[in-house]
Amino acid sequence: MSESKPGSLDRRGFIKGAAAGAVAAGAPGVGHSHEHHQELPSDPALRVKALESLLVEKGLVDPAALDALVDTYENHVGPRNGAQVVARAWVDPDFKQRLLKDGTSAIAEFGFSGSQGEQLTVVENTRDVHNVIVCTLCSCYPWPLLGLPPTWYKSAAYRSRTVIDPRGVMSELGLELAEDVEVRVWDSTAASRYFVLPERPEGTGSMSEDRLAALVTRDAMIGVAKVAAPNGGNGP
Repeated sequence: MSESKPGSLDRRGFIKGAAAGAVAAGAPGVGHSHEHHQELPSDPALRVKALESLLVEKGLVDPAALDALVDTYENHVGPRNGAQVVARAWVDPDFKQRLLKDGTSAIAEFGFSGSQGEQLTVVENTRDVHNVIVCTLCSCYPWPLLGLPPTWYKSAAYRSRTVIDPRGVMSELGLELAEDVEVRVWDSTAASRYFVLPERPEGTGSMSEDRLAALVTRDAMIGVAKVAAPNGGNGP
């Protein structure tokens, strides 16, 4: 399998491109039927944005502080839970077996449970199979392990296109896979959520569990990225 490479679009660019396409699709004179999905924000999303703008305008909310808070829960606090689970599975074959058999019970060994994590199925990435998760209906997501879902995960572009063209979406997000790798898409629902156990990178055989956990990213646990080994990262 090939390693992930920087794509032509970052996450923000992916969302901006989808929004631009939606505006074009809804513009007068463009021959698209109303049956097509349009990548426009839902009414609740518009209301939230309007409320945020009003609070910022009145000086009640610091946008920088709000962005920092969202970033903390989206990229650090939540995903660190998942990273601990991944690292344990990499070093403990018995735990890995339990995790793949019953993800909900296995993560409870770490004290991770609760809303959005009641029914968890863990799927393993290997040299031959690559898994990616999506929620086509809304934004169902394993919160106890990954924290808040990123904006691009909730976008109509990602939700609709991932099931149709997963390789294309992953490529735009920076991940290129070899043609002989089987791609499996898992659609999360309110009743069942999925979590990707990434493939352990080569050259990390003697790394400690804590150091392994530090390598694991949120995107690798969604399946739109691979875990990269650190430079010369074979130390303890």
